[in-house]
Amino acid sequence: MLTLPPKVTPRAWERLAEIGAQAQGKALRVAVEGGGCSGFQYEIALDEPKEDDLVLEGAGEKVVVDSVSLPFLADAVIDFADELIGARFVIENPNATSSCGCGTSFSI
Repeated sequence: MLTLPPKVTPRAWERLAEIGAQAQGKALRVAVEGGGCSGFQYEIALDEPKEDDLVLEGAGEKVVVDSVSLPFLADAVIDFADELIGARFVIENPNATSSCGCGTSFSI
């Protein structure tokens, strides 16, 4: 079965460029871990790319996803939201059957 990689919005690439992630030798790591109030949770951090990562590139920046998390993020959209409640990277995941109000926890 073919797994479609996640997509990264122009707004997310712009924010990574503002942060200067690549200049620090870092990429935005998006991972899925067990836990959270819905069964799975997103882990989003600046990190160094690893050998088995899928590397997405745009605007001179990188987003990386490890091979274990990739099936959970198939065809997802990685975006950046700057809202009244705060600014953060967000994941729009078509694989999630439900999610919690915080937006960082989901179930499949």
